[in-house]
Amino acid sequence: MRPNGQAIRAIRRAQKIGLRSLQQMTGFNRGYLSRLERGHIREPDENHIRTVADALNVAPEAITHQEEV
Repeated sequence: MRPNGQAIRAIRRAQKIGLRSLQQMTGFNRGYLSRLERGHIREPDENHIRTVADALNVAPEAITHQEEV
């Protein structure tokens, strides 16, 4: 599961959630979340994706890239 950092940031901003709030909601530090949004973390643990998706109240598919077949 590859994260789509642009989607994470867009959803977070649309919901008016700052990185500090997302940090509190997920338990991940802001640096990690920022790197995730900027695409610097290519293969995070799937549980991390689920945690972020749950915090944003979206399906994990909404914040990941589609795998090409």
